[in-house]
Amino acid sequence: MEVILQFLALGNINQVLSKEPIVPFAILLVVILVVPILFERLRLPGLLGLLASGVVLGSHGWNLLQIDSPMMILLSDIGLVYLMFVAGLEVDIEQFRRQRNRSLGFGSFTFLVPFVVGTAVGRIFSFDWNAAILIGALFASHTLLAYPIISRLGVINNEAVTVTIGASIFTDASVVLVLAICVAIHTEKLSFWPIISLLNSLIIYALIVLVGFDWAGKEFFRRSGDDEGNQFLFVLLSVFLAEVGAQLIGLEKVVGAFLAGLAVNEAVGEGPVKEKVVFVGNVLFIPIFFVNLGLLIDLPSFLKSIGTLKLTLFIVVGLITSKLIAALLTKLVYRYNWQEMLTIWSLSVPQVGVTLAATLVGYRVGLLNLAVLNSVIFLMLVTSTLGPLMTSKVAVGLTPIPEKAQKPTSPPYQNPEKRNSPFTIVVPVYNPQTQQYLIEMAALLARQANGRIIPLAIATAFAHMDAPQLDASVQRSERLLLKATAQSRVLGVEADPLLRIDDAFAQGISRASREQKASLIVMGWGNRTGLKARLFGNVIDNVLWSSHCPVAVTRLVESPKKIQRILVPVENLLAPSWQPVQFAQILADANQAQVTVLNVCERRTSSSKIAWRRSQLSLLISKLALPNPPEIQIIAHESVAQAILQAARLYDLVVLPFTRNRTSPGGLAISDVTNHLARQLTCSIIMLGEPQHIQTEALPSEVTTTATMSQGII
Repeated sequence: MEVILQFLALGNINQVLSKEPIVPFAILLVVILVVPILFERLRLPGLLGLLASGVVLGSHGWNLLQIDSPMMILLSDIGLVYLMFVAGLEVDIEQFRRQRNRSLGFGSFTFLVPFVVGTAVGRIFSFDWNAAILIGALFASHTLLAYPIISRLGVINNEAVTVTIGASIFTDASVVLVLAICVAIHTEKLSFWPIISLLNSLIIYALIVLVGFDWAGKEFFRRSGDDEGNQFLFVLLSVFLAEVGAQLIGLEKVVGAFLAGLAVNEAVGEGPVKEKVVFVGNVLFIPIFFVNLGLLIDLPSFLKSIGTLKLTLFIVVGLITSKLIAALLTKLVYRYNWQEMLTIWSLSVPQVGVTLAATLVGYRVGLLNLAVLNSVIFLMLVTSTLGPLMTSKVAVGLTPIPEKAQKPTSPPYQNPEKRNSPFTIVVPVYNPQTQQYLIEMAALLARQANGRIIPLAIATAFAHMDAPQLDASVQRSERLLLKATAQSRVLGVEADPLLRIDDAFAQGISRASREQKASLIVMGWGNRTGLKARLFGNVIDNVLWSSHCPVAVTRLVESPKKIQRILVPVENLLAPSWQPVQFAQILADANQAQVTVLNVCERRTSSSKIAWRRSQLSLLISKLALPNPPEIQIIAHESVAQAILQAARLYDLVVLPFTRNRTSPGGLAISDVTNHLARQLTCSIIMLGEPQHIQTEALPSEVTTTATMSQGII
């Protein structure tokens, strides 16, 4: 202990930090891992923790991290580029196409009004016209932080929501354009004609990136097949090639990163490659970018400077007010109701990705001062908290687009007499200890639907088909299939065992299931935590991404034949949320068991509203035309997870929807309540995942739910 104290007293830490870059990198990793978790447990944004860590560890705090160190400069630059790239990658081009005219209309309002207000704020505080125009551009974009909320509420198809989502491509692109011109004017001291020349170069460069990279990406993805590693590297190469190209013509590298995100947007799609790309940024580089921002904050000076506090107040009030005016103009022009107008406003308030990136670029080139940077960081904290909170309150009564709400999606588990092919369940077998329960589960479902099961074993392929390792793998697979066939025969169900030699388990399962026209895949549980599983995905993740049919992931603590009480938590009244109910009912009919549908509402919900919710659930369940309608239970509780855990103590099985995390530009991964429940529940669990091609379609508007943000199951 004395040695440690002497070591600290001598100040050797700073010497070590200056000589060993691995030490500050290790500190960064600890901060990224621990701090956001602690802040989220305190019900504070994780990003606030990263910024606070930068303040504490920087030159205005403990001085453990140096902002001018080569490592920090490199990592924060990569984080900045990644932030802009993800902003382009997350733009929903399809939503923009669906409502092109109205998206452009709202995009014009939500860009021009804040742009004028922001420019006026810049001039009020004596910034020159170039800096004031850039400040105006900072007001103009918006980050869709509340996307998970509107997704849970089932109102993504509402026109006001799709218009707001579609407008983001216009506002982000416009901000990037203004940033490129303002920075070029400041750094190169350009006059009128050189600016025109720069605009021409920018147009040519943008066309090359958007058209060329889009074509190259689609071709590469088509030719590379399932090679996710090479596809991942291609996406990263596109980012940095676009960045180099931008710098060659005198533009900021963030311009190239944003255009690269737009260019590969459609090629990447919503598949596993996109998740890996976004995951790497959100887990490592983007958090480092926010820590680096914290290093720039001089909190004592910020609090003591009256001028900076006034500027911050003007920026925050000006942004929120201008976004409200833009939403109001949109309401008047397109005749939206007040709830839709307030939703548009709440969705367009948050300022994170493009705004922070543009501010930092402006600060680095000397166009904006430290007061503006600190004010925009404070703006980000306020709006990223206020925007989602408002959305959760005002979006609950929205209705989806009428033409999408005429009828619920057809259930994938309907009676085989109504299907063109027999009900087929594929059961991948690998672990002898869980195989018995898997076969029992599949047999119960198949017997109830007069279907068949296909025990599937995957033997890993080798370069040489006579390799001893392959022989051993095939023999092991054959033993598993023999055992599965015998178990099926005892249960009185037809089984057609299938042995497949494939390069990977997930691809083999998905391909074999498609070839066999499977109606359902029943799999055992797999580890979904840890760095490897999160980065590369496990077999379950990859099957869910690529499967053409529903996937039931099971963790069974007792024989499925003993299941008598089944609990199905239902979050909202979207059609896909009812697939677990239909699945549970088939299993219940096979066991003469009882299904209970659970809905959790806020603790303050009145008894009249609870009665209304119960009537709506009854109405929807009646539309499912189930032979034995389930019971309905509604619990008022402040925590959805805790309510489900308490209710599940009386049940043998809980059926949950399996929905993947969606990340937002500049944000950390969204909390996954389903995984939390999986760790806490002691009874059997089935997590039901829908294939990627099934789109969210809403039921008739008169029976839409009033779920709130706290009611998310995912």
